Amino acid sequence: MALRVPGRALRRKLAPAALALVATGASAHVPDPCARWPAWESFRADFVSADGRVVDHASPRRQTVSEGQAYALLFALAADDRATFDTLLTWTTNNLAQGDLSRHLPAWQWGRRDDGSYGPLDTNPATDADLWIAYALAEAGRLWEAAEYVTLSHAVGALVLQQSVAELPGLGPVLLPAPRGFGDATGTWRLNPGYLPVQVLRGLAAAHPDQRERWRELLGSSITVLHRAAVHGIAPDWVRVDAQGAFTFGDDAPAEGSYDAIRVYLWLGLLHAADPERAALLRRFQPMARIIRRAGHPPARIDVISGRVLEAHAPGAFSAAVAPWLEQAEPVAARGQWQRATRLAPERDEYYGRALLLLAQGWREGRLRFGSNGELLRREGACAARTG
Repeated sequence: MALRVPGRALRRKLAPAALALVATGASAHVPDPCARWPAWESFRADFVSADGRVVDHASPRRQTVSEGQAYALLFALAADDRATFDTLLTWTTNNLAQGDLSRHLPAWQWGRRDDGSYGPLDTNPATDADLWIAYALAEAGRLWEAAEYVTLSHAVGALVLQQSVAELPGLGPVLLPAPRGFGDATGTWRLNPGYLPVQVLRGLAAAHPDQRERWRELLGSSITVLHRAAVHGIAPDWVRVDAQGAFTFGDDAPAEGSYDAIRVYLWLGLLHAADPERAALLRRFQPMARIIRRAGHPPARIDVISGRVLEAHAPGAFSAAVAPWLEQAEPVAARGQWQRATRLAPERDEYYGRALLLLAQGWREGRLRFGSNGELLRREGACAARTG
């Protein structure tokens, strides 16, 4: 049953851990004046409400998705913007996690209901958002020296391990896209490769010592999924794994790559140069790099088996998403994608395109990078660029 909340901003009591975070958070932290990130400030102004909700203005229900809250937490951390981080965390806790993020994974979709009220539209959590939230909290605890964030990160991670992992034949423990609805009675599971950022899994393994082996197991199975789902070097949005461990496609997992799969290339591009999986993954997706080089841009939709382009001209945000990866695979093509991303910049109210662009630009500017152990590497701000 969907959780009912009033149309006005929810004023639910926070869990004690969340209260402690707010009490010790923004008011006690002085941001680095060199860390100003104008692109984040623009994203924040356009999408983040005063009470900490990331609003997709272009969606009919003015929805918020947990992924948006997770990305915004990451951006706020990279920008050393603790005030916004805490506001985002508070809204997420109160509205998506029933007031206690340590006990409830966040609902993935929240927005305007048919009767005009606002509240959760789908309470099933989204694993990619849950991973990024746990990661952002762990890194916030490390970078801001606040143990409360680490404690909450550990709790969120434990919920993911309890609720969103299944044992699959030939793979072992695997991250499902959500706790419910992605396995059936026939012994078939549906997976989303775009939900498996290698650096985040590596970072969670480092941040949570008592869960380390489990996260490492999931890292290993995720890398296998990335390789095996890309049957011809092209990432699919969705893939099925049957009872024999074979990777297949079907009505609920078409053999297509598009809006979900574009993040596979983005996460690969954001991997540290010393990540032990990076070279093999670069080789695996080389066919897609050649397709982009020949066409001059990524496809909006592509058949991952035949390589046939189903819809040619992707939005400019797709070019931004593939550019960091192409820096390693096809450097000449990468320059063209950065230029195309600038020329075809997303509309002001286009949440997903703006998020992809900010992730890619943050990497390019050195504001949002990942270390070899998955840790977040923030640039020390514009002052470093002026004095370095």
